[in-house]
Amino acid sequence: MNNTTHSVKKSEIERKWYLLDAANKPLGRVATEAAKILRGKHKPTYTPHMDVGDHVIIINCKDAVLTGRKLDQKVYRSHSGYIGGMNETSARVMMENRPEQAMMLAVKGMLPHNSLGRQMVKKLRVYAGSEHENIAQKPEVWEVK
Repeated sequence: MNNTTHSVKKSEIERKWYLLDAANKPLGRVATEAAKILRGKHKPTYTPHMDVGDHVIIINCKDAVLTGRKLDQKVYRSHSGYIGGMNETSARVMMENRPEQAMMLAVKGMLPHNSLGRQMVKKLRVYAGSEHENIAQKPEVWEVK
């Protein structure tokens, strides 16, 4: 009887493309599904120390919903590195001007904060509208619950 655990090799990884529609769905729910697919947790070959995830395309980010009072209370902060270089943007302004950036930040925050996570986020494509440039990859539609 063989009691060894199979570890997936880089040559064995098969990547698919998935399409998520964020229209009228909570931003966080869409982001968690995207993060799960990017990490590869939906596959039986999931390995925590390897990038076994698939490519994700998120469309209609401008129609994603923020529940509760998040539009007024949530603040996105960034720092330039210089003294007094802190920039603050409210969620309402971010969703009006750059909804794809808000979705990208939500997904990125749910991935590992190391080189593996930076590699995974490169497989994410985010679009504000319903048009996307990845039709040639024939993405499968992933239903967000």
